Amino acid sequence: MSDDGLPRELRIVVRPYASSIPLGFFSFGIGMLLLGGQANGWLPASDQHTIGILLAAFVFPLEAVAMIFALLARDTFSATGFGLFSTSWLTVGLTDLAAAPETTSRAVGLYLLGFSAAIGVLAVAAFAGKPLVGAILGCATARGVLDGAYQFGAPHPLYAASGWIAIAIFAAAVYGGLAFLLEDERKQTVLPVFRRGSSKQALEGGLADQLRKVGDEAGVRQAL
Repeated sequence: MSDDGLPRELRIVVRPYASSIPLGFFSFGIGMLLLGGQANGWLPASDQHTIGILLAAFVFPLEAVAMIFALLARDTFSATGFGLFSTSWLTVGLTDLAAAPETTSRAVGLYLLGFSAAIGVLAVAAFAGKPLVGAILGCATARGVLDGAYQFGAPHPLYAASGWIAIAIFAAAVYGGLAFLLEDERKQTVLPVFRRGSSKQALEGGLADQLRKVGDEAGVRQAL
């Protein structure tokens, strides 16, 4: 062993994977912008089918790509978030395509409430390392709950409120995408993303810190 705790003979294979977080954030933000415009009245009801096509054809595949590369990069948290949202965009898009404008569905409402519960759990977990991501996921949870309640028959102002939350999420997601993009390009924090704990150590720690628990990671250990 060397003085820094690493084996004297160490081979590192660098995989040509870029960070998928900026792609995921930007596409996520655009999806939220569309949902916000739909809910707060910026877009007419007649645009519902067009919105469905955009969510399914643009947002879904980009989020899916972000999920795949997050998995390959061993970022379980990001892969889980992008995975849940990617198929959610496809689901919402197909639902908009199939439904008549300005109609509600209890099935969609129940789905949104269940989805929001899962995202809420991710939001709580995110605050331990990436508070910015946690705040965005927390807002997405609130948006989903309001939309789900509207699908169950709650007053329309709740749906409009979910739209304005979506607009706020769009702004935060664009900021987050730019911040993580600059961070990855320059290998240092340019715009604050408020990393802390293991997330901060992953960026600022040395190679020994990165390898200390590699034997316990999925794909290396014998069982998931």
